[in-house]
Amino acid sequence: MTQTKTDTAGLEPGLWAEPKPTALLVLADGTVLEGFGLGATGTATGEVCFNTAMTGYEEILTDPSYAGQIVTFTFPHIGNVGTNEEDIESVNMAARPGACGVILRTDITAPSNYRATRALNDWLKSRGIVGLAGIDTRALTALIREKGMPNAVIAHTPDGHFDLPALKKEAAAWPGLVGMDLVPMVTSAQRFNWDETEWVWNKGYGRQTAPEFHVVAIDYGVKRNILRLLASAGCKVTVVPAKTSAEDIMALKPDGVFLSNGPGDPAATGEYAVPVIKTLVNSGTPTFGICLGHQMLGLALGGKTVKMHQGHHGANHPVKDMTTGKVEITSMNHGFALDKESLPEGVEQTHVSLFDGSNCGIALTGKPVFSVQYHPEASPGPRDSHYLFQRFVGLMRDGKKKSA
Repeated sequence: MTQTKTDTAGLEPGLWAEPKPTALLVLADGTVLEGFGLGATGTATGEVCFNTAMTGYEEILTDPSYAGQIVTFTFPHIGNVGTNEEDIESVNMAARPGACGVILRTDITAPSNYRATRALNDWLKSRGIVGLAGIDTRALTALIREKGMPNAVIAHTPDGHFDLPALKKEAAAWPGLVGMDLVPMVTSAQRFNWDETEWVWNKGYGRQTAPEFHVVAIDYGVKRNILRLLASAGCKVTVVPAKTSAEDIMALKPDGVFLSNGPGDPAATGEYAVPVIKTLVNSGTPTFGICLGHQMLGLALGGKTVKMHQGHHGANHPVKDMTTGKVEITSMNHGFALDKESLPEGVEQTHVSLFDGSNCGIALTGKPVFSVQYHPEASPGPRDSHYLFQRFVGLMRDGKKKSA
């Protein structure tokens, strides 16, 4: 912790005194990190990961894929552009999905951006996100890289009184994300239509009024900007809950089906999602998946998924498109991955991470089906990966020509 010079009872003026910690991060192995609380008070349990992005903290914290996780930002200055209501990524506002905790190096500064409507600390309180600042996030990141993403409890109480034995017991007892289906807590409760298009400088968001295609998006925890880019690409988008049957989806007569991102273990969610995906693929309907949707498409095609050691979380991940030879700078957020060695014959690996060689994209030979592990809508490149939406549109256009 950072020491401050204070005059307190029992200390002579001018002596260094260490403020009492008002927040703790208690790891499952019993390690305790002390800091200063921010955001909501109380406790939250989850898996601790680190994110290397320098911007986009509001989008990160509201990404439903982070449900069940505590995000450590490696960039030290978080919160200096405040928050607003336009950059929230979660669609299911009632559930307030996203990260359950946040860890920062330094205190949050006052917002300094013309779009800001609220300071980050107040925003965290309103969303029930427990925060901690004042620890060495580089050391925590090094620990994660060495030992993997730990289970932990993050706790914040203004008076600094903690039941440490109880917190250690809670952290040790949390089962972790393997085998955990978190999609039910983030998916939409009912079907709805989406027509909002992407943000334009000084204009805000637009509306799709003349769509060429109809896409059914299965909501495993979909991000708003994915839906916006689908609408901007000329699509009428119908969003359906995660457990919608294949028959109900096909009854909507889609030109294409989108498999969204989401949290948790793909194998657990796949118990009910994979049979639906198999039926959709066999129907010949153009299909596009992102993140969790990519992983579960891989499962439906005969592959396997694995838990990663530290995961991929950040906005600076280079990925090579094997079909074009081009390298994209991508945004990633995943702790599970499709095992490229498990891909059966007929499933082509289309994208590869240049950090560790892990799989980042697949396509099904002879059918209009493909997916990627990363987030093309997050625009870190800034538009390196937007071509994927046009690739999807091209498949739907070809499908309409064939049916005609």
